[in-house]
Amino acid sequence: MRTFGVEEEFLLLSKARSELRPEADDVVEESDRSAGGGRGDVEHELMQEQAEIGSVPCATSAELRSDLVRLRSNLADAATAEGVRVLASGVSPVPVETTTTDSDRYRRMINAFALVARQQATCGQHVHVSVESRNEGVGVLDRIAPWLPVVRALAANSPYWQGADTGYASYRTILWGQWPTAGPTPPFRNAAGYDGIVAELIASGAAVDDGMIYFDARLSANYPTVEIRVADVCTNLDDAVLVAVLGRGLVETAAASWRCGDAAPDVRPELLRAASWRAARWGLTGSLWDPTTRALATASEVLDRLVDHVGAALRASGDEDFAREQVERIGRDGTGAEQQRRAFGAGGGIDGVLDDVVARTTQW
Repeated sequence: MRTFGVEEEFLLLSKARSELRPEADDVVEESDRSAGGGRGDVEHELMQEQAEIGSVPCATSAELRSDLVRLRSNLADAATAEGVRVLASGVSPVPVETTTTDSDRYRRMINAFALVARQQATCGQHVHVSVESRNEGVGVLDRIAPWLPVVRALAANSPYWQGADTGYASYRTILWGQWPTAGPTPPFRNAAGYDGIVAELIASGAAVDDGMIYFDARLSANYPTVEIRVADVCTNLDDAVLVAVLGRGLVETAAASWRCGDAAPDVRPELLRAASWRAARWGLTGSLWDPTTRALATASEVLDRLVDHVGAALRASGDEDFAREQVERIGRDGTGAEQQRRAFGAGGGIDGVLDDVVARTTQW
């Protein structure tokens, strides 16, 4: 069974006021102290108003869920000790003047990309799935692309930005898309094709290094994995596990197709970008582009087809019942974006959104 893991990025919110706080250094240090002088579970991100956690490679969804509970708990404890709260939202619901983390790499990014970089207090969930070779990984990338907008819609969790309702379910998608290397990609065919375009992008100045290759899905620069990067960070933990389960299912299904020599789907990146925009705009409340028919269909129909598409992989990993139950739950309770808007509409405004998201970030 392929191992999989998750990286999650979070915002750091003041305990006393509705504002983000640049406390990442202190939160990381507190996490390290709690680990007994070793390296803790919390990592820096581009901005000091953010922190990141990453799971160990896991074999089962139950194992992954348990590790994410541990990681979120440790992060919340370290944040509390430093006077901040943990907020699992794809963008900042409140106005923020970001503070760049003190690192040569991050300073180079800010200098090169200016406002595009400075406004990237964005938080995603990245799913890593093991692959047996780089060629297999590229075969996977070439085959999963049409389904990634569906995952994006499912995980949409960033409707409010800088104090306003953007009208989008995932405004993080729009902000993130300003990076010159972000978005969907055409087929690479093989590892040499992938490595060639990465090298050319870096040489062109579109990225300062291979860590800035922000494709919707990529070969990890650090691990023998495919890394799926389309999801907003999920407030609800079970949403996060579902995104990871579906991501592993997509990788396994695509790898089986690649091993059989089946042709990769012929879908131009312009159409994939349009499908991603639609997913970001409405999440699961509007129609989505259906990869099986290349036409619009209801979100519930397209989501069911995604689960069917990866059904054999889900049955092999024992995750089919979990996936179908969670998809039904989200259809009933709403995505993260829908729940944020529900909290706003209940009379609490942006403060109500913040309180609701903070509370649900550490509910198991």
